[in-house]
Amino acid sequence: MNEVYRPVGGKLLTRQFYFLAGLALIAAYFIVRRFIFGIGDVSNLNDGYPWGLWITYDVVTGTAIACGGYAMAVAVYVFNKGQFHPMVRAALLTSVFGYTLAGASIVVDVGRYWQLYNVFLPQHVNLNSVMLEVALCVTLYTLVLWIEFSPAILEAMKANRVLRMLRHVLFFFIGVGILLPTMHQSSLGSLLIIAGHKVHPLWQSNIIPLLFLITAITMGYGMVVFESLYASVNLGRKLETELLAKVAGVIPWLLIAYLVLRIGDLVLTGDIAALAEPGKAPILFAAEMALFVYAILSLLGKERRMHPRHLFWSALAVVLAGALYRFDAFMIAYNPGPGWHYFPAVGETMITLGIVAIEVMAYLFFVKKTPVLNVEQ
Repeated sequence: MNEVYRPVGGKLLTRQFYFLAGLALIAAYFIVRRFIFGIGDVSNLNDGYPWGLWITYDVVTGTAIACGGYAMAVAVYVFNKGQFHPMVRAALLTSVFGYTLAGASIVVDVGRYWQLYNVFLPQHVNLNSVMLEVALCVTLYTLVLWIEFSPAILEAMKANRVLRMLRHVLFFFIGVGILLPTMHQSSLGSLLIIAGHKVHPLWQSNIIPLLFLITAITMGYGMVVFESLYASVNLGRKLETELLAKVAGVIPWLLIAYLVLRIGDLVLTGDIAALAEPGKAPILFAAEMALFVYAILSLLGKERRMHPRHLFWSALAVVLAGALYRFDAFMIAYNPGPGWHYFPAVGETMITLGIVAIEVMAYLFFVKKTPVLNVEQ
């Protein structure tokens, strides 16, 4: 199969696009209020819960969902699975906007946003800080993603000379683009280690950096499958069932490794006993496990993977399971101590929904106007 990328074309300003634009405008209203009246005007964040919905979804979960480009790069350039190369550009597109908007949301979340530049000043660097490593890696990876995706933009602009020059150095950015997510996705898990007893025993673990990395990769593959099926159904493209079945075939083995590591660690530390305690934590844990097991059972059989409906629901289960794992650990099962309570405010929720809406709008614009999706020849 030859790789030929073309814009999908078609009408951009559809009814769905206007609905998404409406969500983005509502989010913009609350963002303006945040910068005029302060972060407390639109959020319920407090000293007990300084990381609320914005960090939990926009950064911790959103960047994992945006790991499709990273996951496909590992498959193609590390494990030499060249048959997946036609899917890399579409995967990069979801990663570009996932990481870009995650970085932008940090500006909204940080209390003293006007001092955010201090992160990049050597005199203020704390080399022992996990948060510094995450901040630098996410910033650099966002830049790398735009460089990796730029051939699609340059082709649309017919900037052939610049495109030829870029291709001579693109291999370097691909290598860096594989290294950086490996570092910061695991480091996002390390943030929970330093939280100590505030993180429930069912989620607190010394191997949580590895668990976060594995689930980020599986969520990346899940989003690749989901995005391809979405594009096929909603944009009138041919289903890529055979390729998607091969991509999805990796997911159950990663999830089995994840479950063995996580449950094995709980058994060895004795924290598995927390499942017998009353409260919401055991229910949340069981919900995670159910979604992961459903995805494993659905994707282990090759025949089931060849059915688009099974692929769709299994990919969605993988993404939801990984998202629930992160929400439970960072917010729902997080306990800073007595007296502290948190539930996302309307402003927080609408800003997050607006960010998601902008991502989908940007995706639709680029696939319709630039050569992102592969056309079989």
